[in-house]
Amino acid sequence: MNIIRKIGWFLKLEKKRYIVGILALSLVSVFNLIPPRVIGNVVDNIASGELTNKYLFINLAYLVLAALIMYGLRYVWRVYIFGAAYNLGRLLRFRLFQHFTKMSPSFYQKYRTGDLMAHATNDINSVVMVAGGGVMSAVDASITALVTLGTMVLLISPKLSFIAILPLPFMAYAVNKLGDKNYESFKEAQESFSDLNSKVQENASGVRVTKSFGYGNDEIESFKEINKKVFIKNITASKYNALFNPMVLVFIGLSYTLTLIFGGIFISNGEMTVGELVTFVTYLDMLVWPLQAIGWLYNIGQRGDVSYERIERLLAEESSVKETAKEGLVAVNGRLEYNISNFSYLDKSVLSEIKFSIEQGNTLGIVGVTGSGKTTLLKLLLREYDVVDGEILLNGENIKNYKLKDLRSLIGYVPQDQVLFAMSIKENIRFADPAYSDERVEEVTKLCGLYNDIKSMPDGIDTIIGERGVSLSGGQKQRIAMSRALIMNPDILILDDSLSAVDAKTENIILENLKEERKGKTTIITAHRLSAIVHADLIIVMDNGKIIERGTHDELLAQDGWYKETYSNQQLEEKLKGGE
Repeated sequence: MNIIRKIGWFLKLEKKRYIVGILALSLVSVFNLIPPRVIGNVVDNIASGELTNKYLFINLAYLVLAALIMYGLRYVWRVYIFGAAYNLGRLLRFRLFQHFTKMSPSFYQKYRTGDLMAHATNDINSVVMVAGGGVMSAVDASITALVTLGTMVLLISPKLSFIAILPLPFMAYAVNKLGDKNYESFKEAQESFSDLNSKVQENASGVRVTKSFGYGNDEIESFKEINKKVFIKNITASKYNALFNPMVLVFIGLSYTLTLIFGGIFISNGEMTVGELVTFVTYLDMLVWPLQAIGWLYNIGQRGDVSYERIERLLAEESSVKETAKEGLVAVNGRLEYNISNFSYLDKSVLSEIKFSIEQGNTLGIVGVTGSGKTTLLKLLLREYDVVDGEILLNGENIKNYKLKDLRSLIGYVPQDQVLFAMSIKENIRFADPAYSDERVEEVTKLCGLYNDIKSMPDGIDTIIGERGVSLSGGQKQRIAMSRALIMNPDILILDDSLSAVDAKTENIILENLKEERKGKTTIITAHRLSAIVHADLIIVMDNGKIIERGTHDELLAQDGWYKETYSNQQLEEKLKGGE
């Protein structure tokens, strides 16, 4: 099977565990031969009238001793073989998670969260099954079959042994054909499970929106259809899976029939004793498990192969952002300069002729209508995407020359859509480093105008906020995300429309605190409300991926363009609100 070759790297890694486990398993197969032989001898002694109490006691002692030894050996192989298999699951999950953290945003546009979860759970479990139960079955079945067949041929009857195994080649052919069908059906079942996983995840995240729009029943119907599809795919896979054991039993039944017919003939001819036939049938019964294991092994091997292919496909995905750092170059904050001729995404031009610079310690404001390219500018600085036609310089060096980790360690980023975790407020704020003290946490919450809100909560900074901050208002979420960035005291702070959910008064308090706190450090702010960037050293106005205006607040007002018109309208709106 391909899956064994594919996980060969792991089998080599855990070879000591597997050797001990396989050795214990092999010894179990050998000791398993003792009970049938003992029973056959007792039967022959009964038939001849030579059975004594002493002989019976000795044979019973052999049976008990063999049972105890096999009990201990079974414990050993289970611990070593299954223990190694669970380690494979751990390694694969770590590889996947590590890979996910390195991928660019384009990867997450290609794969849904539900897909990734399905790979990290169901697919890995299928591969672990091969490394555990599959290896066990392969070793146990092969050794048991070889030892048992060898004993049947050498010690009982070569002719009867040959007759008994005649149906096996036909069984192997049928299992192979059924395995191909099982492979395709399981592949479809796994893919449909990914769809179901994504649906559940999306609905759980967007339950508020679904309810507010009155689409609850529609979503239930949609889920019902996907769930039905998954059910049908799994039923199809189960049907093929369910055929393995009955098929094996049919061929085993043929073996029993041939054995009884020809065994009876051999006894009549004086070629065998009754005890030998009993022993032979018992050994044949022991072959039922190896033959069933062949079908089961083929089944889980096919499933494991499908799952490992899906995992490999994920791990083979390469990030669109490549590590191209100069050896020994240390990322240092300094003058920030954009010089981009053109940037395209998905064959569509997003930015063009972007040229500006700010000195270290200055504040840059970026404004413009929705979709004008503001956030894209920030993502290029974070190297979520790479500039091809142009460059971004930091302290005189192209940011591509810095290690990604070093570059991003300079930056504190507060995105438009805050990602909060189902932990306490304190744990969310000190996410970058749990070593930050409670005093430091309180300090940054005061800077962000969040301290009084936290004081009013039952558990203060230890309040659990729920998944994605479900228990908080939009403004509170934004300020927690801002506190999380500020606690790092980054050389470059990026606020991507991070004040949109707070009122004008709170916004002014936060900005005044930031001016005092961040002297000598660079700050970049994108905003729809222009009051957030009036103090900036440089303001650029974006439209359709281009800079249409630039200057300070006063300079832009004097230009009598988009900035002045928008600022005047927003000021008038605030006055009207105040009048109300």
